[in-house]
Amino acid sequence: MTKRLLVLIFIVVSLHSINTTAQTETDQPLTTILVTLQERFGVQFNYASKLVDGVAIVAPNNSMNLEESLNYISEQSNLIFVSVSENIISIKEKTILLCGYLKDKDSGETLPYVTIQVDSKGTIANEEGYFEIDGLKTEDIIQIRLMGYKPLQRQVNYFNTSGCNTIYLLPYQEKLAEVTVYDFLVRGIDKLDNGSVELDFDRFNILPGLVEDDVLLSVQALPGIQSIDETVSNINIRGGSHDQNLITWDGIKMYQSGHFFGLISMYNPHITQKVALRKNGSSASETDGVSGTIAMKTNEYLNTGFKGSIGVNLIDANGALDAPLGKKASLQVATRKSVSDFVETPTYSNYFDRITQDTEIESNTAAVTNSDIAFDFYDASFRLLFHPSEKDHFRINFMYTANELTFNEVAQLSGTDVSRESNLDQTTIAGGVNHQRDWTEKFRTQLEIYNTDYKLKARNVNILQDQRFLQENKVSETGIRLKTLNVLTPRINWTNGYHFVETKVTNLADVDDPLFVRLEGEILRTHAIFSEIGLSSKNTATQLNLGIRFNYLDDFKKQVWEPRLSLSHSFWESFNLEVLGEFKHQSTSQVINFQNDFLGIEKRRWQLSNDESIPVITSKQGSAGLSFNKNGWLVNAVTFYKSVDGITTQSQGFQDRYEFARTSGSYDATGLDLLIRKQFGKNSLWLSYSYLNSEYFFEQLPETRFPSNFDITHAMTLGANYTLGELLIAAGLNWRTGKPKTRPVPNAEIVDGEVNYDITNGERLDDYLRLDVSGKYEFSWGENKSVQVGVAVWNVLNRENTINSFYRANPLGEAQQFLQSSLRITPNASVRLIF
Repeated sequence: MTKRLLVLIFIVVSLHSINTTAQTETDQPLTTILVTLQERFGVQFNYASKLVDGVAIVAPNNSMNLEESLNYISEQSNLIFVSVSENIISIKEKTILLCGYLKDKDSGETLPYVTIQVDSKGTIANEEGYFEIDGLKTEDIIQIRLMGYKPLQRQVNYFNTSGCNTIYLLPYQEKLAEVTVYDFLVRGIDKLDNGSVELDFDRFNILPGLVEDDVLLSVQALPGIQSIDETVSNINIRGGSHDQNLITWDGIKMYQSGHFFGLISMYNPHITQKVALRKNGSSASETDGVSGTIAMKTNEYLNTGFKGSIGVNLIDANGALDAPLGKKASLQVATRKSVSDFVETPTYSNYFDRITQDTEIESNTAAVTNSDIAFDFYDASFRLLFHPSEKDHFRINFMYTANELTFNEVAQLSGTDVSRESNLDQTTIAGGVNHQRDWTEKFRTQLEIYNTDYKLKARNVNILQDQRFLQENKVSETGIRLKTLNVLTPRINWTNGYHFVETKVTNLADVDDPLFVRLEGEILRTHAIFSEIGLSSKNTATQLNLGIRFNYLDDFKKQVWEPRLSLSHSFWESFNLEVLGEFKHQSTSQVINFQNDFLGIEKRRWQLSNDESIPVITSKQGSAGLSFNKNGWLVNAVTFYKSVDGITTQSQGFQDRYEFARTSGSYDATGLDLLIRKQFGKNSLWLSYSYLNSEYFFEQLPETRFPSNFDITHAMTLGANYTLGELLIAAGLNWRTGKPKTRPVPNAEIVDGEVNYDITNGERLDDYLRLDVSGKYEFSWGENKSVQVGVAVWNVLNRENTINSFYRANPLGEAQQFLQSSLRITPNASVRLIF
């Protein structure tokens, strides 16, 4: 009996002990445990409620001190404890360091300079393909992108974070252009094997004189790209006029380039990811742009997290948002507006004075004064990405831009002040839809549809004659392009397609007294088929693209055949040979009828070829280049020849004896583009030089051959970038010979009341010299937020550069000279919050 009693007592005590242990080890809410620790140790915990809500663990043993208790909780949860003061402890979420080595899945080769991004922060893999990125959470989305490879997008917990492992990327079946020279000029500017130069604003460093990224000002840093009047609406590629450049935004052709009538780009850099500049060797799928192509592209990948930025500088205020819409769509919106409605900064004043030189706004007639002058510009961009399946990708783009100028003209009539308003509006509305379908791993189709509408409208009043003069220039264009890609072998791709373009150009001149109305409208439809084959050697050292494009101009019953060539060959590890060639045509051009058209501000208007007095412009060009790239040294030299036929005197901006000539002709251009760059770690120093010999040929003019108006014989830039932590500094010295000019005959300047001109373009303006500096600094401000501050000074030396000169006969019978000057010293500053 006693034994049985002892056994029963033992069983009861054991069960009680087991039950007590089980109750002790039951999970408790972390908030309860923290309250207990606060009472025991006299401390206070600061934390966001979302960090601990729903978290339950077994409470630390009462025998543990405070440090041991916190270490225990940290091991049991995804939290860390940071002492803020003696009695205050902050609770934060644990972060993860992800590192790895990136390699090609097929070849096993190292992949350098790959972009790794998480929301608003990211990094670039080094030359060995190694990267590391800290401060991650398990639910963060990692995006790994490299041109020519399928993007990898995974949550952090997908990767092995216990060490630095190898991560493989899968090559695209499609043959994409590959980088032959990284950081061609500065970080974010690369040279591709198809002959183009690409600017990647996700990796972009800083250029001299720019406080923020500017798409069309940035391309002017490259050799062979000039602007004779410092504007983005007059970019001259190897001696060509601006209208000979094809400018596209996500495949949509644009007929307007700038805000402030050309002083800054109208393309918002915060929604434009990449810009490809091609001087020669275009793809057969591209039309227009007999002088060159500037193709802007936005991001093709869905954003998985909300991000954006808000900024202001001394010219405009701007903002951008990128937000996911579920797992299959994302939306991007960006906008800008000038600050002139709120404050007139010195930068704004300098810009305004620059664009109004020798115009009716700057100096009206002696009896008329201008008042209440107001200028405004703004733009809005919209993008919707939708990927309903792994094989289907849709993209919708929309852009609206505007420049608006108004002022009152005041005169005294019969003892009474009379005021009437003159104004000028320039707008662009453009939209496009893109659908890409991957039918199989080796066959893809892409359909692009776009419409762009450009309008330039001016209303000019003449109070003294009680007259109103209305001018309009409109361009409306619709394009449809279908492309197919066949991967025949891993080293052979075949692209085919059809391209349809309908362009309508309308010009209106309307005078109310005496009544006069002239409305001219023309339409041209072009059909094209193209085919291109891409070949690469087994070791990818040689890349060859051969293409042919057949165009049929419906209204003229005209056929135009255009072969295209792009060859890149790397040898001896450090050398690369490049050969490019193309034939092209275009049917639109910009002309000047009178220098005072559209108030003299934006006097160029678009016109359509009629294949008679206004020919279809055709071009042929070829170039050969050699590069050496080793140990941070880069030497790149390219020689070229270009011939363009079908230009008109109206499109070349004459202001001498040929100002009112109406004839067509051609020009030839030969030259050399040279770049020497040396990298010192993250710093770089470069020297670029361009030589150009460009000459007109007009059979119907008294002088059949003479230098082109855009013949800048020598141009040189010396630049440097310096990086110190998060501080970026850049400086650049720009020098070039002056543009050609025509002066009157000495001692016989006026004949029969008109200026008696000497040899056309027989002299030059003084040499142009400009020094620019800029700096940018970025620092963190809260979690996943940063602030970027920038300062820049354009023309630090305050040099008065003459960019144009012309003569007019004055009432005294003299040839009066008019000089137009470049921007004087112009500072700018910006502040941007990135989140």
